[in-house]
Amino acid sequence: MTTSNSRLRQGAWVAAALAIATLAGWAAAAARLPLPWMLGPLFSIAILRIAGLPLRALPGGRQAGQWAIGTALGLYFTPAVLGELGRHTPAILLMAGSAVVFGIVAARLLERWGQVTPATAFFGGLPGGASEMVVLADRHGGQVDRIAAAHALRVMLVVSVIPFVLHHGGREGHEQFRALAGSVDWMRFPLLLAASLAGVVLFARLRIANAWVLGPLLCVGALTAANLPLTSLPGWLVNGGQLLIGTALGNRFSPSFFRAAPRFLGVSMLTTALTLLLCALFVAALGRLIPIPLPSLLLAASPGGMAEMSITAREMHLSVPLVTATHVLRVALLTVCAPLLCRHYLAWRGDPRISKPKQGDKP
Repeated sequence: MTTSNSRLRQGAWVAAALAIATLAGWAAAAARLPLPWMLGPLFSIAILRIAGLPLRALPGGRQAGQWAIGTALGLYFTPAVLGELGRHTPAILLMAGSAVVFGIVAARLLERWGQVTPATAFFGGLPGGASEMVVLADRHGGQVDRIAAAHALRVMLVVSVIPFVLHHGGREGHEQFRALAGSVDWMRFPLLLAASLAGVVLFARLRIANAWVLGPLLCVGALTAANLPLTSLPGWLVNGGQLLIGTALGNRFSPSFFRAAPRFLGVSMLTTALTLLLCALFVAALGRLIPIPLPSLLLAASPGGMAEMSITAREMHLSVPLVTATHVLRVALLTVCAPLLCRHYLAWRGDPRISKPKQGDKP
């Protein structure tokens, strides 16, 4: 009986969170705020959680939201777009690689001013996928709770700051690239659904991180690149995906979030701001060399989450394929190279004891 009552209470808090997130998204859209269906739920749920209300995200909601975003993004990768991306490969590589440099700068500042170990600072500073950085940090002796908090704060700040800056600065674009399918065709929807879910299953079996966004993105993208007629996703489904992701991000915060390590989180906020500034300076210089609008370059090089930055590009009519391709490459680069970079970083910082993975882990 106690277990049943507990489940009912949890279900009630999930329903309350979805209702509040929906109302917040609607209000943000009515106020014409940027990215309303993500930022409205994110801020409302985060504020109420910090205030002590035990709201809960829908179990599996974040994955469902990622599926919707990944599927919608895959429809942009037409043959013409792939050719355009090929011409900008050097810029994409430079922007993805800049994340490593800026991440090490952030790590050094976190270590010096945040009063944490080198491993914690390293994985807390790298702008890789939060779950991947936490797993790698655990293998190398980092404090996973602080690293998870740092990444939650980083994504929230970047997702909040960049859309407002671009929106109020009048830097929204005119969508250089359009999706292959511009309208909803329910007769073709089963094919789109099957392809996107096949991508999820394939990536999950291969144990590739971010399977719920990368799987649909690459499988639907492959069909789009082959010029196979598909259907667009309904607008309400894309907005629902944003709502679920925003709710999940807001759910990471709690009453004790800022009390657990206020100094570390304060320094983490400052390093995120510094990283954004470095990104802006870097893309301002890069924009003088290549014919890509500065807002698209800023979204591509920013240290935000892959799904969040890509859907921001879509909603603000910027270069969706460029932003998506750069973030996919950045996450892959950091996930693959982080262990080796960590060992060199820790050796440089004079801490060889924790520069080695735990017994039984792969090098």
